[in-house]
Amino acid sequence: MSKIAFILLCHKDPESIIKQAERLTATGDCISIHFDARANPEHYKRIKTELADNPDVTFARKRIKCGWGEWSLVQATLYAVEAAVEAFPRATHFYMLSGDCMAIKTSKYAHNFLDNRDCDYVESFDYFKSDWIKTGMKEERLIYRHFFNERTQKKRFYGSFNLQRKLGLTRTVPNDLQVMIGSQWWCLRRNTIESILKYCREHPEVLRFFRTTWIPDETFFQTLVRHLIPSEEIDSRTLTFLMFSDYGMPVTFYNDHYDLMLSQDFLFARKISPGAKELKQRLGDLWANDDQEFQISGEGRGLYKFLAGRGRIGRRFARRFWEVESSLGRERTLYIVTCKKWHVAKRFVSAIRQHTDLPAIDYLFDEENTALPDLGGIEGSLAKRTRHRRALTRMLFDYYQTDRLVICLDPKNLDLMQDFYTDRSNTRVIELECSFSDDYLAGHAKRVGLAGEMTPEDTIRRLLPTIRRDVLQESDEIQDSIQSDLFRMRESGTDEENILAVSEFLHCPRDAATNIIHAPHLFAD
Repeated sequence: MSKIAFILLCHKDPESIIKQAERLTATGDCISIHFDARANPEHYKRIKTELADNPDVTFARKRIKCGWGEWSLVQATLYAVEAAVEAFPRATHFYMLSGDCMAIKTSKYAHNFLDNRDCDYVESFDYFKSDWIKTGMKEERLIYRHFFNERTQKKRFYGSFNLQRKLGLTRTVPNDLQVMIGSQWWCLRRNTIESILKYCREHPEVLRFFRTTWIPDETFFQTLVRHLIPSEEIDSRTLTFLMFSDYGMPVTFYNDHYDLMLSQDFLFARKISPGAKELKQRLGDLWANDDQEFQISGEGRGLYKFLAGRGRIGRRFARRFWEVESSLGRERTLYIVTCKKWHVAKRFVSAIRQHTDLPAIDYLFDEENTALPDLGGIEGSLAKRTRHRRALTRMLFDYYQTDRLVICLDPKNLDLMQDFYTDRSNTRVIELECSFSDDYLAGHAKRVGLAGEMTPEDTIRRLLPTIRRDVLQESDEIQDSIQSDLFRMRESGTDEENILAVSEFLHCPRDAATNIIHAPHLFAD
């Protein structure tokens, strides 16, 4: 009978990780965990302590900091795989999971499924001939060297890429490899895993190549399995049920998707909403329930595509089944920075990015050219962003794989603030209170079209008191409308007052708040 060694990459929610490990090992399987070195060290300590007495749990011998799209995700997987191979000599299959995955079948069903066919399950499609990549880079992922993370070092990522392209600094794919692509959620046999580890030891030049490709977790194992294993022993599919929206983001499952998920021809599913407590409980109980029977219908992806199409052509009268929960998520926190002087808020969030691990976005609902990641088109215009503001914000949470996100809003966007405050997520606002010189207000009048370059100075001077009152009124309306979780950092405030405000607003240590309020030229015009 098969024995599964689960390879778990995770970076948060220690309680769920502990429960997941206990649940999967209670039925005779084992698990190897890599917990991101970038994550909270107290969380890792808790996981190791509570699972220390479980002989079916091991940990990657080395922990590294992981970043989406980087080689670090493949390296972390290899570290966890090596630990599992050594610790669990009787494991017959190695199954890749994330902290967002849960079983949608019983342990008995999963083992019978693996026993019935001797093969590897991994999506493995020709990189250049298939249409697996829908948008963005394709050939460029491979022929150029990528040293920086596109999400966290966007300017360096594209600066390096554009320089290589300008100078023609391309490279060739290793001659004897046919590069393949597919989902990173695979299930491989022990002989296959051992062959991959042996190949890695004997071909360091191949590892060097993949280390500087972009998003190698979608190509590395997929390519090596196809290179080392006969095609008839490969089933080019994943056993993990996942779907992607038109914008290339993973679809999230909620409480009312239980029956839908169980009817799919998969063993696990991702991503489960952090707020879907009932779904998590029911799926958690499922794995050890040998009496559960399954009627496989497999309509999930087709139903999703059908309903998405009805929405696009205006014939959808009910909410889409994957959008039953329109909230950002109960466990998520949205931090809103509001300031009439956009350059002050931008310096403030730049300091947040520098001194915390929080992703922070500039005026995404106010400024057309705000730098945003590629989300499939929803980010393309202010009109789309504002119309789909909750969907956009949910996608940003998912894109950065975080439960905490900072955005900037102009004080005039009180309706947006109120909309986010009505959400089930936790919303917090900090107002950066600035002084406004006459020169600044005159410039503001020109920026918003109240005055032009040829407007007489006397006319502008008569406008200034009205503009000043208007700016102050926006601040008063925010204070009147938002009664809780509202903080203020004042240009005229003392260091102690501002440190306390920022620390409480961001839930961050005092030294980080101190560095943020002392950002160079923060309030300068």
